[in-house]
Amino acid sequence: MSKKILLCDDDLPILRAAEFKIKKAGHDVRIATDGEEAWERIEESIPDILVTDCQMPRLGGLGLVERVRSHEATRHIPVLMLTAKGFELDEEDLAGRLEIRELIAKPFSPRKLLETIERILGEESGERSRLVESSV
Repeated sequence: MSKKILLCDDDLPILRAAEFKIKKAGHDVRIATDGEEAWERIEESIPDILVTDCQMPRLGGLGLVERVRSHEATRHIPVLMLTAKGFELDEEDLAGRLEIRELIAKPFSPRKLLETIERILGEESGERSRLVESSV
């Protein structure tokens, strides 16, 4: 089943390589080159997952995730963070405070990114199924 995936990165070659691989797998991919543009895309249509770079112009990835988490309609969106500075970020803090599901260090393989996205989307579907079953 096709999922809506929002990719946000200011490095166009990385963005295009990831977009190509994820579209080829049958998903609906939207792209943005900074956090402000990503937020505009989210307001147009809420994605099933957000993949964002950490450092970008106008609005960085952390600011974008803070904005996503501060709105009721978007706070549930699973987030993957891409970063060349992965070792400088506190994964536990990001997982707890901003609920970032996973950090992916650059450079990364588009295939590995797709596998991670699909694993997290599968986990999300499983969680929703368990919630529906428990409320019946």
